[in-house]
Amino acid sequence: MLTIDWKPDKAGDMPVYAQIVAYIKGKIAGGEWPINSKLPAQRALAAAFGVNRSTVVTALEELKAEGLIEATVGSGSVVCNNSWSLLATTPPPDWLGYVQSGTHLPNLPTIQDINRYEPDPRYIRMGTGELSPRLIPTAEMEDVLADLRGKMTQLGYPEPKGLLPLREAISAQLLKQGIAASPASILVVSGALQALQLISLGILHKGSTILLEQPSYLFSLPLFQSSGMRLAGVPMDEQGISPQALTRQKQLHNGALLYTIPAFHNPTSILMSEQRRRQIMATCEKAQLPILEDDVYGELWLDAPGPAPLKASDQSGLVLYMGSLSKTLSPGLRIGWIVGPQPVIERLADVKMQIDYGSSALSQWAATEWLTSGRYERHLRHIRQSLRVRRDRMCELLARWFGDLADWHVPQGGFYVWLRLRQAVSMRKLFTQALAEGILLNPGYVYDQTDSQHLRLSYAYADETEMERALHTVAKLLRASE
Repeated sequence: MLTIDWKPDKAGDMPVYAQIVAYIKGKIAGGEWPINSKLPAQRALAAAFGVNRSTVVTALEELKAEGLIEATVGSGSVVCNNSWSLLATTPPPDWLGYVQSGTHLPNLPTIQDINRYEPDPRYIRMGTGELSPRLIPTAEMEDVLADLRGKMTQLGYPEPKGLLPLREAISAQLLKQGIAASPASILVVSGALQALQLISLGILHKGSTILLEQPSYLFSLPLFQSSGMRLAGVPMDEQGISPQALTRQKQLHNGALLYTIPAFHNPTSILMSEQRRRQIMATCEKAQLPILEDDVYGELWLDAPGPAPLKASDQSGLVLYMGSLSKTLSPGLRIGWIVGPQPVIERLADVKMQIDYGSSALSQWAATEWLTSGRYERHLRHIRQSLRVRRDRMCELLARWFGDLADWHVPQGGFYVWLRLRQAVSMRKLFTQALAEGILLNPGYVYDQTDSQHLRLSYAYADETEMERALHTVAKLLRASE
């Protein structure tokens, strides 16, 4: 979908429709909107330009008359094949052909919509998986950077596994969670997403099957599929992933790896019980099935600490463990880590060096200061308290407006309420209706394509006033659709 990053000057001498014509001509002439690019719908263009739909229609008619765009019934307007013969002496490369032939699959359309509208402050982000800007310690980050004066011994390319002082600090932090990991068995990465990319590129055969909870965050990402991997879902219950179903799926698909989020699962917020963790470890040890444990929410418990991570009981190097500061401290810091057997870590470090030559040295020094100064533990206490208040408020609002519409469990940690509607609805329609009201939702089909009854609601981002308005509006939309 083409992005509109401009608005006409309604006080200018040139008619507004003519300004729009000139803008679109410029995009085509500059090669930003290549041949066969599909323009947004008329209503979307009107909203983006801040004009009446009739103004957009007038502009499009002129562009059509000039042979720059053509309209197809049911498909909207597209840049014509002959546009470059009108605007340039030499036709450009077929960039859309290049785009469509790339090996990395595009995001789902709904995910693309979410990514497109999230930066717009006019929308209330009810599904966003990150801390509110009010909860990110910007002022203290400035203090941390100031305190680094004289401590940063180098700002060149770090060693492949990451800055040693940071890996030592991560090792000490992990010990608090029951994980004994030497700095040599830790790789610093640019967030958990890069960890997943490195694993798919570095240690898995093309065509391998990844077993994972269903629903799962990974179903919203084309990352593994773009690397030639297959995903096979495993059912869950209130204690987490089912060990019996896991055994069946391992045999049926010859699974190469289990990806799991035991602590405050995304999107369901389920906390895997201690007994279930023992069962999963025993099942995977018996089947010789490696585990990739995603624990980015593990430190965000709200009522009481959860069971120790799977990695804490790993005696045979079965578990690769992922952690991150993106959910707890700042997504912009881009600091995460992988823990595992040293040969695996060295292989992944080699792949990482080929991709980006190491994570930001400045971010690594900042993360080191956070972890070694005591600031991080104080920050975690504050974040837990703040998220607890937000969670309780969301649950109060849900009880007020969704008591007869949906069911939910009160999460013990993390960011999300997994709201189950009692009646299936067209989730794409609900998403679109909410968008028109200035509300961004994360529908359940993003995490399980067969799901038409769930919403992932985040209490971490929107403030209390926004949360109240958004939930009230969504409840009205659901009642109107009954």
